[in-house]
Amino acid sequence: MSFSSITKNELSRIEIDKECCALAELAALVRMNGTVQITGMQNINLKFTTENAAIARRIFSILKMMYHSEIEVMVRKNKQLKKNNNYLIIIHDKKISEKVLSDVGYIDKDRSNLFNPRYGVPKSIVSSRCCKRSFIRGSFLGGGSMSNPEKTYHLEFVTNHEEHAKSLRDIINSFELNSKIIQRKDNFVVYIKEGEQIVDLLNIIGAHQALLKLEDIRVLKEVRNNINRLVNCETANLGKTISASMRQIESIKTIQGRMGLNKLPDNLREIAEVRLANPDASLKEIGEMMNPPIGKSGVNHRFRKLEEIADELGGE
Repeated sequence: MSFSSITKNELSRIEIDKECCALAELAALVRMNGTVQITGMQNINLKFTTENAAIARRIFSILKMMYHSEIEVMVRKNKQLKKNNNYLIIIHDKKISEKVLSDVGYIDKDRSNLFNPRYGVPKSIVSSRCCKRSFIRGSFLGGGSMSNPEKTYHLEFVTNHEEHAKSLRDIINSFELNSKIIQRKDNFVVYIKEGEQIVDLLNIIGAHQALLKLEDIRVLKEVRNNINRLVNCETANLGKTISASMRQIESIKTIQGRMGLNKLPDNLREIAEVRLANPDASLKEIGEMMNPPIGKSGVNHRFRKLEEIADELGGE
């Protein structure tokens, strides 16, 4: 099961305590995956379609709780490759359908904008903080998805209408988040890409189990990345140490072959002999082997002197 499905199943189990929050969630579901059917004599049916059984149960429960009407639930086999079930929740009653659409601010009470519905969200529906949270939750249930956080951080809401996308973006950003909109073919996508902001949004909509799982993944990824950075740093340092050691040994052997190490000053001869005997040692380790011990800068200074002498001898 995908991370999105796990999150949606968790959200579908959240109890709705207030009618205003139920209406806000329903307003999002109507705009995300509701379909208005207008038949002869301008008869209106309202239909919801989803492949998630938990979401279908939630839509049915909200409609039953708020409108106490007869609601038909149908299950159809999807003919696409996955062959998942499609769940249809249908309100056949014209008056109830009109009331739902009017209550969520989709059409006016007099049906004057029936053929030009309101895709934006009326402020009265999301006036309180709890209703904003419910609207975002309904939007995720209806048209949201989330990538596998093991691979990348990306949460998005897909809608057909720019006005709706702007309303959703503004509601999300009222919680000090930074969602953005991008057009993808004929759809408008409201998205968040930062892991920390996705965690905040999951907290806002009440997906606490999904949040904890995401945080676990984020911590593991961060530890893994830190380990990789340390290993890369150590590898780079080791490469530099080996390269410097080979260069120093080459200089010492040039001196040894051209004039002999015994003609060097005592301090340079000593460090040359120590380096030849310990080709893999770091500058710090070389310094500790000296008598008396010297620091890295002192070791570095002596090796530079040896390299200068080797260069002069090599040019002769």
